[in-house]
Formats: sequence, structure tokens, C-alpha cells
Amino acid sequence: MTQQFFPDGTPISPWFSENHAPALSDLGRPYVATEHGVRADGAVQTDALQSLIDRIHGEGGGVLVIPRGTFLSGALFFRQGVSLWLEEGAVLLGSDDISDYPVLPTRIEGECCTYFAALINGSGLRGFTIGGSGVIDGNGIRAWKAFWLRRKWNPKCTNKDEQRARLLFLDGCSDVTVSGVTMRNPQFWTNHLYRCERVRYLGVSIFAPTDGVRAPSSDALDIDVCRDVLVKGCRLHVNDDSIVLKGGKGPWADTQPENGSNERILIEDCDYDFCHGCLTCGSESVHDRNVILRNCRIGYASNLLWLKMRPDTPQRYEFIRVEGMTGRVKNVVYIQPWTQFFDLKGREDVPMSWADRVTLADCDLECDHFFNVAARPDQYVLSRFTLRNLSIRAKVDGRVDGLVDGLVQENVRVEIK
Repeated sequence: MTQQFFPDGTPISPWFSENHAPALSDLGRPYVATEHGVRADGAVQTDALQSLIDRIHGEGGGVLVIPRGTFLSGALFFRQGVSLWLEEGAVLLGSDDISDYPVLPTRIEGECCTYFAALINGSGLRGFTIGGSGVIDGNGIRAWKAFWLRRKWNPKCTNKDEQRARLLFLDGCSDVTVSGVTMRNPQFWTNHLYRCERVRYLGVSIFAPTDGVRAPSSDALDIDVCRDVLVKGCRLHVNDDSIVLKGGKGPWADTQPENGSNERILIEDCDYDFCHGCLTCGSESVHDRNVILRNCRIGYASNLLWLKMRPDTPQRYEFIRVEGMTGRVKNVVYIQPWTQFFDLKGREDVPMSWADRVTLADCDLECDHFFNVAARPDQYVLSRFTLRNLSIRAKVDGRVDGLVDGLVQENVRVEIK
């Protein structure tokens, strides 16, 4: 196989090509939930499921198997050596009672704080796997209704003001694989990875409704201070950003040890049905480097590449490549100031940010606005962008001199429709 490279010239490790989905037999001794006192009778099974997870760990490890049926649960905390498998027809259904999710120290929206646990939680796990063809369902409709009602009462309420749980949160985990399953109806973010390394999402379907009662803040995957993440062959339909790079926020975020960079992120061969952003850097992000989005189909998205530039946070987005994309979007490249919940916390100057060495290549797209970019030299610097081999049908082009320092364009065709 020809050696491939990240945008800064770093070789792409063979690890990114080792994308075989694990089988149940690869995960050790199976423990079928219904054979160990877990019931699919509509009652909350948190205690029974957690007891079984602890038992599997105590007996040397294995895999918790959820068989056909619907199993209701609150927060579950996986332990080293215990994986999760959902058989066809199995549904792990999150409780819609927030009291089933304990309040504890966690990470959310670029800050370490006290908040609610997720439905599935893991900390410091090595080799954790979620597989099968079943469903993990956040049962979010009650939380969505409450959020929109609260937003109507208080338009300035934050995302955390309505108490709701994420679907999955992993902190400090490595060699993680999530494959085959459907993850749907999250109360809040669907997947949140914090300080993780070598994580694969393979053939996962992630869904949150975008009509009827819409699912607010239902990001598909939030990548927060992580290294080596592969998202391959997934289907994504959510009512917020899809693949989001996080990492911290605030006027001194780049100096705080709990924050940091995302590096070596590869998203490929996915289907985007709908989202606000296919690849979004921010709004809580301090450094993203060596990111590739390639060879994906887009049904419709608000933005293909969205760089959220916070005026209260120093940010650096660099060596990002988007290539081989087809479909329809509102904006192909969208770079604007992001001022939601703006807070300089006493800092008198506005910290500068940078977006450097961004490439868009080999794409065939229909859009409303091709290059929707705001020049804000007092806040951020855009430099060394490359546009190459693009076929664009747009209502508005948007390219004007002075937006980017060092803009290279090769074989760019924009048809105004």
C-alpha cells in the first residue's frame, strides 16, 4: 500500500488501516444480561447491569451481551477488561429521569466541572469495545421538550441549564473501538471523547431528529484533547454539528493543563444525511492539527468546513485537509466570529487566533455560498489556504482579495446559479 501522509507530512500510521470490526468471539467470555438477573420488563435495570459489569471485571474480564429486547438503564460505568455487545434487536434505553445519572466531576463544553454522568461511561480503559448490530438509545424526547420550553422562557439559557445526559463519555481511554451499532436520540451530545488515544468508529449509525421535536446540542462525535481518531464508514444525521473538535475555552485556555490539542484525526467514507457542520473546529477548541475529512457523501449540511473563531479564546487550527466530498451544503467554507456565551473573564485584550494551511481539494458540491469567510484581522489571521480541483455550483461565490494571506487556487470552477 502506498504510504499516505497527514497534511504536515507526518506519515499516516498503519493503525488507521487496521479497521476490521471485532466479532463477539474476539472479546472474551460472554455474559448474557438476561442470564444474570437483568430484565427487559420496563423497570430501570441500572443496579443489575452495574453489578454484572463489576462481576465481569472481578472474574478477569469479558463482554456484557445485551440480547434482543429493550433494557432501561441509568448511568453505567464500565471497568477495565469489560466490553459491550448489543445483539440484533437489542436496545439499551437510557432512562429519561435525570436522577438516574449521578452528578460528578466531568468534562463538558470545554471545561472541567461538575455535571451529570453519561449513559455509558469509561475512565482510563484500555481496549474497550462496543460492538454488534443493536441500538443504544438516549430516550431524549423529554429532555428536548424541556430544553425548548426553557429556551422560550429564557432565550439566553445555556446548553447545560437543562439537565440532561450524554449518550457516551470516555475519559483517558486508549485502543477503543465502536462498531456496527446504532446510537440514537441522545439527550445531549451523542459521543464525547476526552484525552483519549487510538479510537475507531467503524460503520456506526448516529441519529438525532431534525424535525418534529428537534434534538438540541445532539453532536454526533465531540473529540476533545485526543490523538489518533478514525471515523470510517459511518452514517450521521444530527440536529447540531457532526464531527466536532473541542479542547478548551476561555482567555487563558491554552495555558491550562486540562486543555490541549487534537492531532491526527481521519474521517473518511461516511454518509452525512444532515448536520450543521460536517467538520467543525470549535467552539471550545485551542489547537487542532493534522485533520483529514475525505471521500464522504453529503445529503445536506449547513457547513462543510466550519471554523468557529471565539474572540475570548486563543485558537490555532492548522494542517486541515478536506477532499473528495460530494453533495449539497449551505456553505462550503464558513469562517466567522463565534460569540455565544462570550466572556473575557477580566482579560483586557482580545486573544489572537490563527487558521493556517487549510486545503480543500477534489470536491464536487452544490451550495448557497462557496466561501463564506469574514475578515477580522483584529481577532484572527487566515493564511496559506489552498483550493484545488473544485467543481462548485453556488448562488454566491464569496472569494474576495484580502480574506486569506497566501491563497492558492488551482483549477477552481464556480458556476453561479
